[in-house]
Amino acid sequence: MNKLEIVYGIHPLIEAIRSKKTISKLFFQRGLKQGSNAYKKLISISKKENIPIQIVPKQKFYQLKNKNHQGVFAILSPIKTYQIEDLLPIFYEKGINPLLVILDRITDVRNFGSIIRTSACAGADAIIIPKKYTAMIGSDSIKTSSGALFKVPICQEKNIKNTIEFLMNSGLKIVSATEKSNIYWYNIDFSGPTALILGNEEKGISHKYLEISCEKAKIPSIKGISSLNVSVACGVILYEVFRQRKFQSKTHF
Repeated sequence: MNKLEIVYGIHPLIEAIRSKKTISKLFFQRGLKQGSNAYKKLISISKKENIPIQIVPKQKFYQLKNKNHQGVFAILSPIKTYQIEDLLPIFYEKGINPLLVILDRITDVRNFGSIIRTSACAGADAIIIPKKYTAMIGSDSIKTSSGALFKVPICQEKNIKNTIEFLMNSGLKIVSATEKSNIYWYNIDFSGPTALILGNEEKGISHKYLEISCEKAKIPSIKGISSLNVSVACGVILYEVFRQRKFQSKTHF
């Protein structure tokens, strides 16, 4: 964790949260006594802000030896994050035809970084991630994205279902990348405002998101071969969006 900014101690962490610092993850030492009012306050505001919490063994705190960490520390996000309800009106005002990518519980940092990089290259206007159950934004994700995390806005949302419904009501087509469809990705019209949902590496997209999607995009694979890695599927679909928006009127493939 050399290049990450760390805040430790109960009171400093309470103040960091109150001052709206973006916290990637909050760590509590396993077996820590939870009796003090300050500790309870930290737990309370962390849950209120939907900050990811992880209980870890004492060994995790060795890097903070000789520090009065009080059994808690947090990693601050190296980038500024946004809310999509603030960005979307700006996109429309600027005449942008928005292309958004929603990541449903992408936890592998290499997939996360690769998706960010591909999204930036293909012209995505923002990436939407949940506050919990997602890869941590840190030096590893910055490296695997080749710095693209600094080039495309990242929106952290408390409730992805509510966010999807907001986007639908704002005129976006919600497209889920899933095998549970008979429609191939190249038969979907991506010319208008679009949000693409990509699902967890093992479980795919949550059923509740699939239910409210406008379209479901399937990428076929040869029998006996497992489905594509999520970052590869992201590239396949986003470059179809790119093709339709940039070249379809000029070139026939």
